[in-house]
Amino acid sequence: MPVYEYWCDSHGLFNALRPMAACAEPCDCPECGAVAPRVMVTPPRVAGGDRSRMKAHAINERAADSPRRSAGHGPGCGCCGGGPKPGRSTLQRPDGSKSFPSARPWMISH
Repeated sequence: MPVYEYWCDSHGLFNALRPMAACAEPCDCPECGAVAPRVMVTPPRVAGGDRSRMKAHAINERAADSPRRSAGHGPGCGCCGGGPKPGRSTLQRPDGSKSFPSARPWMISH
């Protein structure tokens, strides 16, 4: 069962262990018994689990615009996307015009 946060006007924030079916329902304050609505003050966290699962969760939660960081690779390595681009083969015709045979033939070049 997950732990949810609730806010009592008299006693403040408290946590309660509730079934997932009751996630939207208010809970009684353990101190005064007043009905307290559910609030989300702290971000959810995954407790427990093996190291590979925690690492996978951290990768999933990383923002799409945050830079990738590899443990053993430098900024110029070719395997992580930060390295140099592979060269394109250029075909030079006798009249001096260039052609890129590996490029998309239906695209008009500039």
